Amino acid sequence: MKEYSTDKIRNVVLASHSGAGKTILCEALLHFTGATTRMGKIEDGTTASDFDEEEIRRKISLYTSVIPVEYRDSKINFLDTPGYTDFIGEVISSMRVAEGVVVLVDAVNGLEVGTEIALNYCSKMNMPRFLLINKMERENANFQKSLASVQEFSDVRLIPVQLPWGEKLEFKGVIDLLSMKAYKGDGKTAEEIPAEFKAEADEARAKLVEAAAEGDDTLLEKYLDSGALTDEEVIKGLAEVVRSCSYMPVLVSAGHTGVGVLKLLDTILDLIPSPASAEAVVAEGKAGEEKLEAKDNGPLAVYVWKTTADPFVGKQTYFRIYSGTVAADSRIWNQTKQMEERIGTIGVPRGKEALGIKVAHAGDICIVPKLTETSTSNTLCDKAHPLTLPIPEYPTALYSVALFPKTQGDSTKITSTLHRLVEEDMTLKWYNDGTTLQTILQGLGDQHIDVAIRRAESKFQVGIILHEPKVSYQETITKSASAMHRHKKQTGGSGQFGEVHLKVSPITDKEFEYTWDVFGGAVSQSYSSSIQKGIATVMKEGVIAGYPVSGVHVSVFDGKEHPVDSKPVAFEVAGRKAFEEAVREAGPVLREPIMLVHITVPEINMGDVMGDLNTRRARIQGMETEKGHSVVTATVPLQEMLRYTTTLRSITGGRGVFRMELDHTDVVPAHIAQPIIDARTKEMENRKEE
Repeated sequence: MKEYSTDKIRNVVLASHSGAGKTILCEALLHFTGATTRMGKIEDGTTASDFDEEEIRRKISLYTSVIPVEYRDSKINFLDTPGYTDFIGEVISSMRVAEGVVVLVDAVNGLEVGTEIALNYCSKMNMPRFLLINKMERENANFQKSLASVQEFSDVRLIPVQLPWGEKLEFKGVIDLLSMKAYKGDGKTAEEIPAEFKAEADEARAKLVEAAAEGDDTLLEKYLDSGALTDEEVIKGLAEVVRSCSYMPVLVSAGHTGVGVLKLLDTILDLIPSPASAEAVVAEGKAGEEKLEAKDNGPLAVYVWKTTADPFVGKQTYFRIYSGTVAADSRIWNQTKQMEERIGTIGVPRGKEALGIKVAHAGDICIVPKLTETSTSNTLCDKAHPLTLPIPEYPTALYSVALFPKTQGDSTKITSTLHRLVEEDMTLKWYNDGTTLQTILQGLGDQHIDVAIRRAESKFQVGIILHEPKVSYQETITKSASAMHRHKKQTGGSGQFGEVHLKVSPITDKEFEYTWDVFGGAVSQSYSSSIQKGIATVMKEGVIAGYPVSGVHVSVFDGKEHPVDSKPVAFEVAGRKAFEEAVREAGPVLREPIMLVHITVPEINMGDVMGDLNTRRARIQGMETEKGHSVVTATVPLQEMLRYTTTLRSITGGRGVFRMELDHTDVVPAHIAQPIIDARTKEMENRKEE
């Protein structure tokens, strides 16, 4: 592929609800511009975008694919993103490196939850955006209804720059309001607007000119004076209102038949800013913040927005150049990891292909293989001019599963595999829970986790079994109690003897406190550390259900020792047994983590959500309204929130979101605690038998 200068590049995200037609639109764009000889099909697994084995199996997009399209001596890097909520991290990463977004809407279904999420992130990241009403050829397609459904939701005004030439089976092409011409089929030939659409087109054109005039004071003055603007002035003004996110241009298409793709490309090149004209990016440098313009002669600043690891192909690193150039066979500094990397070959990704180039210019999106340490979100730069580019905010992973290896061989590979999965995906997290001794993987939903596990099994040959994670309960006491234990053992030679008297009391400000309160020398203080060691063992292993003990003050106040047989090990055993007996007498209970939860849902779903929370032992802390949504704040036991991601999506049709953090721990009610204790006791007995 030829090299393109910064002003000839556009980076555009395709985002939508799943099934709106992004992948097939990419096929139509590639076919129209001559990059492919025929359009691929999703059902055959032959599309350029969905090339991963799992994508072909599921027949949906799971990862972002880069599809460069060459047109009008320019290159548009289309980033085809997944539509399922579980993979929103891919959309965020893509928006981070683009200058514009085309949000697709199914002309039959109108606004859907995936469309809402895409538009919300456009607003959050201040992205210039188009609305493309796709699948206009389908039965029941309705342009005006789809337009109205989005306008009702969007906080940005919609302005049609195209109208459909017919609908459903009568959809012939597009009426372009910029040129005031009609384009049938592939759009290569302009025609006069048919008479039956002329009045509607004139009215829409007047609104378009009015919107364009808002983009520039000079244009506004001319428009107020004469009531008209030239085509060039309309494009100039529209480019400004799109860039400032004041308006969202509306286009139409039928991706399956290729209708509307030419005018889509024209409109993108005319209205979406190139990296050269986009707003400067702020990076962190030695002397503070630095504004970076997309120039080849600027300081080198490269952001790694995606990495893939494959045991057969090797590691692939996708990057966006914000300033400077990157040449093949060169060296580059990884500012995040503080190490140098060697750049071998550079390619322009097109699906699973990499089209080789010698030099990548500012603003371009490229791929390089076999970087050893570089991972997603790293900044690459010149060592002499260190820079760090900002990382976007990703949603918190709240859907957790516990992982177990299928075989002994798998257990040795599981950690490295999880590192690689998390390195690729910023919305995956994993950790080892020291309390439950489980390896926990966290994602955005069950689909997200399922794809990650299948990737581990197919790409890295690691067998993994999933279980619901255990909650990190704690054992504590509710009253004071005393106990003593004498450990006496005679084995023929030197024996063992140790007697410990101790008292336990509940405390709230510390996990554990230990005092030596023996007076009169009944027991030498030299045995104190052994007694404390025995107590620590019990605190770790638990007394009533095998969970760690906390919130206990221990006072050793008496005991006995033998001049010959007393040894540290004897007092360790005596301390352990005395502590166990004292805890059992001190009203032991289980404590559970209580989470502070913030749930944002559409107002229409508020009643159902509140009803569901009442079944989860929730305590409502407050409610408020925010941009047409209700926000509920509540404290809820973690046990009740383990699968809440799935439930909330079901209740709200995918529109509800929540975040949570640990607030405090509280005593588990007795009727709930007993089954937990019984199950844990049985599990520990089974483990002993094994």
